Amino acid sequence: MTTTAKPTGELMLRTVARPKDTNTNLDIFGGWIMSQMDLGGGMLAAEIAQGRIVTVAVQEMVFLRPVKVGHIVNVYAHCLKVGNTSMQLKVEVWVKPFTNQQPDLPLEKVTEAVFAFVAIDDNGQPRPIPRENNPRLAHI
Repeated sequence: MTTTAKPTGELMLRTVARPKDTNTNLDIFGGWIMSQMDLGGGMLAAEIAQGRIVTVAVQEMVFLRPVKVGHIVNVYAHCLKVGNTSMQLKVEVWVKPFTNQQPDLPLEKVTEAVFAFVAIDDNGQPRPIPRENNPRLAHI
């Protein structure tokens, strides 16, 4: 996992970690973090696919630090690769404490992973990702 000074990609989701999302150690449950990554990455994937998508794989995920109740959780995503029906997105999670006393605290990276998504039709079958006039593919 690479450590950068700031997030890469586009902010796709922002939420606050709440007490109901804790594990037995009173840290935020890793599965909850992963679900936020799937939601944020899925938003970008659906825009790229211009329709329904499904998550088909997640590459290795390593947690760098615990997430605490009250942390602001920020999910960033950017597209690495687009195939005929699938795509790979790098998804990162960055956090900072929710505080009014120090609003300019820097973000800290919690984890990152590469998510694979497939565009699907109404019957749940893979379908081609539209390439023509697709603003999300202009830079790829």
